[in-house]
Amino acid sequence: MNNYFVHESSYVDAQVSIGERTRIWHFSHILSHTSIGKDCSFGQNCVVGPKVTIGDGVKVQNNVSIYEGVEIEDDVFLGPSMVFTNVINPRAFIQRKEEFRKTLLKKGCSIGANATIVCGITIGEYALIGSGAVVNKDVKPYALMVGVPARRIGWVSKAGNTLKFDENNIAVDSSDNTKYQIKNDHLIIMEE
Repeated sequence: MNNYFVHESSYVDAQVSIGERTRIWHFSHILSHTSIGKDCSFGQNCVVGPKVTIGDGVKVQNNVSIYEGVEIEDDVFLGPSMVFTNVINPRAFIQRKEEFRKTLLKKGCSIGANATIVCGITIGEYALIGSGAVVNKDVKPYALMVGVPARRIGWVSKAGNTLKFDENNIAVDSSDNTKYQIKNDHLIIMEE
């Protein structure tokens, strides 16, 4: 007996690993050689794989396709209808599967609705990509990215709250009192 849920309208191919308590909802398709962690949720009309690795606690909203070449770490959020690519210069009449570029989403990052993630990049831990953004280069951990092409407009805490910094480049997230500091254009968590 499976210890995960797949809606009767969805398909799971052979050679797929799905973790405990993961839920796959209506009209989704999980292709072969894909590994999905525990406690994940896939909304309606999602396609995953083949050969995709997804960590634990990942939330995938409706209408998201996760293609070969994408790797997703734990606790990542993918907003409704966000898009991944896996080839830089696609052509319908040229097969370029050997040119798939790896895209890595690091732990805890969030991608807003209708954002596009161009292949071959890494999105850092706990970064927040705004709705509709087009990300075409690596994103630093905790960066707040918006626009086309996406640009950093600030920093967010681990909880996803926008940080406001004092004259010493220090900010406190009021939700949990964690202190952050900007050093050498990177955000660090300050030790007590």
